[in-house]
Formats: sequence, structure tokens, C-alpha cells
Amino acid sequence: MYNAFLKINRKEAGYRPVLERIADFGEVEQTLNQEDRMLQASRCMDCGVPFCHWACPLGNLMPEWQDASSKGKWKEAYDILSATNNFPEFTGRVCPALCEKSCVLMLSEQQPVTIRENEAAIVEHAFLEGYIKPHPPVIRTGKKIAVIGSGPAGLAAADMLNRKGHAVTVFEKDESPGGLLRFGIPDFKLNKEVIDRRLKILKEEGVIFQCGIEAGKNSGTAALLSGFDAVCLATGAGKARDMNVEGRSSKGIYFALEFLQQQNRIIAGKAIPASKTISAKGKHVLVIGGGDTGSDCVGTSIRQKAVKVTQIEILSQPPIGTNPETPWPAYPYVLKTSSSHQEGCTRLWNLSTKRFISKNGKLTGVEVEEVEWEKGSDGRMKMKETGKIEIIKADLVFLSMGFVHPVHEGLLDDLGVDYDDRGNVSSTNSNQSSIHKVFVAGDVTSGASLVVRAISSGRKAAKAIDLFLKH
Repeated sequence: MYNAFLKINRKEAGYRPVLERIADFGEVEQTLNQEDRMLQASRCMDCGVPFCHWACPLGNLMPEWQDASSKGKWKEAYDILSATNNFPEFTGRVCPALCEKSCVLMLSEQQPVTIRENEAAIVEHAFLEGYIKPHPPVIRTGKKIAVIGSGPAGLAAADMLNRKGHAVTVFEKDESPGGLLRFGIPDFKLNKEVIDRRLKILKEEGVIFQCGIEAGKNSGTAALLSGFDAVCLATGAGKARDMNVEGRSSKGIYFALEFLQQQNRIIAGKAIPASKTISAKGKHVLVIGGGDTGSDCVGTSIRQKAVKVTQIEILSQPPIGTNPETPWPAYPYVLKTSSSHQEGCTRLWNLSTKRFISKNGKLTGVEVEEVEWEKGSDGRMKMKETGKIEIIKADLVFLSMGFVHPVHEGLLDDLGVDYDDRGNVSSTNSNQSSIHKVFVAGDVTSGASLVVRAISSGRKAAKAIDLFLKH
């Protein structure tokens, strides 16, 4: 019955041709036709121990909705999928698919079920057929909840709490809801109409959004606490990791999000003064940091017609294909090549940034040193400088070295929440902060992580808040 994997190979939808996609900011990923998608779903073996389910932070019921979609039962598939995931249209586009790396078929020539693509296909089919409609709660509890931040964690918490009948107001400091979904992830990975489509449903179900407002700043935190029965902090981890080296103040050095947020706003129609525009056109771009955000800077720079894009990483190049140190079903630490990398990018590893070189205050290059990594007596990897120096020509540098913790100044400090050793808001197992009736969700307490983990955290926080209000 579940032996289609023996006859059908994994088939990915793939990307649009490079020369076509770098000319615009449209989504790069293509879609399979319905018949092919059903065949891909049929490859699921319905394992007795579904490691895909184990690996998913949301606990998605992959075998169940794979089975339904393979039989063309799209509504049933969506009902199963949406039971654990509020926003499969987001995760179906930007999730690194922890589930696929744990699929038993990953052991078979690395041909796991196309779970992420199948997920996106199910939700898009559901929208197309009109299965997804607003369902406002029939009964309201009279309880008021403030959710601070409208990223995936905040939206998930707001959605779940609204379903329970509570009155939910989401405060967002930016001009539109979505958090990093809207302003951090490029349109070529996540079209913003996808976000607006979901927001329309949330609004029709009764969730209130107040944008352009920094909660607690205008009226004070005391008014915030007194005006709501519970508060959920979902402000993310916004403090970017900086680099304290010579020449850091040179003109032409920016944090990655400064660049990505501005480009997303330009696409949304916002006018940016020429003096404040960050443009890669005609420039040699250097991206420092090898993660997904750095990859997004690569793709955006290419679309802005950069002359050359280079991405450097202080760590060693990960193994290609498989890594014995991270065996199945764990998420493998291996080399990732994104669609942006395929578009034309020089990638270099084992390079430490020593100083930024400028002329008349403007960046002209970056001095880097080759490093080596050795395992110490304590088992930890230690960096060793080699003394091999080179200069990389660069007119524009993007710092993409991750985020250290949430922004403390303002709301968090004013509330007086406790922080953990890493600077994140500390919380109990029930997502409660050190302040009465103040809960946390997402990166603000976990540190920078994945969209799927943020949604999971938002759902968990909503459950804890609901229990709190009932008692």
C-alpha cells in the first residue's frame, strides 16, 4: 500500500531560470502540477515511528496529510495540516524543513518526501478552493490581551487566543504587520501578498492590529499592564551582532537587516530619500556571515545589479552531502547552497575580518586573515590565526552575523523583566516572564531561531495565557 517510494523518485519543483529571476523580485520557487504533487505525497511510507513528526517543532501530522493529499482529498489534508500549524503558507515557503532531514527516505539516496513543497501545495489549494474562510468566535470572554510584535510568534499567539474568544490587540512598531516575515525575508522568497491574505482573515475574525506604535512608549508600561488582562511579548531578537574592528565607522557598512528591510519597503511602494538609499548597483559587495540572512543579502545585491558579490564565513566549510557528526535523524550540519548562491556568488570560508579600509571615509576594501580551527583538550573547537592576510575589494559591506538577543532598551527594561545569561527574556516552562501576567513567545525568549519554532512558541504561549485567564 505504502510502497510508491519504490517506483517514484523525489521530484522538486525547482527554481525559475537564473537569468529570468534575477531581473525581478518575484518568488523564485516554482510549483508542480496537481498530478505530480499527488504522486510526491504518495511517496510517504506512513512509518510506524514518523521521525518527520518528531523533528517538527509544531508536531505536524505529516503522514496523515500526505495520505489525504495523495488521494486528492485537499480539504481533509488542509484540516489536518492547520490543526497544528496556523500558517502553513509561511512555513511551506521559508522553513528549512527539519522534517525532511528526518524522513526515513532520507536514508535512501537522500530522497525524502517533498514535505515542505507538499505543505505549500495543500494550503494554496485550500485558498484557491475557498476552504479557508474567517471563523470569528461565537462567544467572547471579555478578557483583553495585548500581543507586542506581529512576527510569526505574535501572529500565532494572537490567532490562538482569538479563537478562544479573547479580545486580542496586536501592537506593531512598524507601519505594517508581519515582523521579519514582511521586512526581513525578501519578496523573492516570500511574496508579501501571502502575508496580507492571512492578515485579512485574522482581521475579519476579530484580531485588532495597531501599527506604528511602540507599546508602552507613549502611554507607559503601567497603562499597558492595567489596560489588559495579559500581555504577550513577541518582539523578536532585534539586537544584531556587531563587529568592533578598525574602520567600522566607514561609510558603506550596514547591518544586513538595514539593507533587506529597505528593499522590501521599496517594493511595497515606500519612497526612500536618495541620501538614505542603500544600493548595490555597480558595487563590489561583501557579505560577512554565512547564514540565511547573508544569503538573502546576496540575492538582493544581485538583483540590484552589483558588479560582484562575495560572502565570507569565519567557520570552516561544512561537509558536502552528509556529515557523520550529525547522523540521521538529526538535522545535518552540511553545506547549504541557496537559490541566491546559484545566481552568482563567491563563497569563502575560514576568514576573520581584521579591519575595514577606507579612503576619505568611504569603504574601499576589507582586510581578512585566514584562520584554522582545532579541537582543544576540552573538546571545543578553537580558532588559530595563520598570519595569511588578504584584502577583498568592497564598496559595500553587510554584517550578517546573527542576533545576540532582543533589544532591551525601551519596553523590556521599562517592564523590568529578567534576562537569562544570553540576554533573552527569561521565562518559565509555561512561557511566563518574571512579571505577573506578562508572557513571552518566540525569539524574544529563545534567541534568534526559525519561523516554525516561533509559531510553535506562539501557540504554546497562547495556551498558557488562556489557562492563566481561566484561573
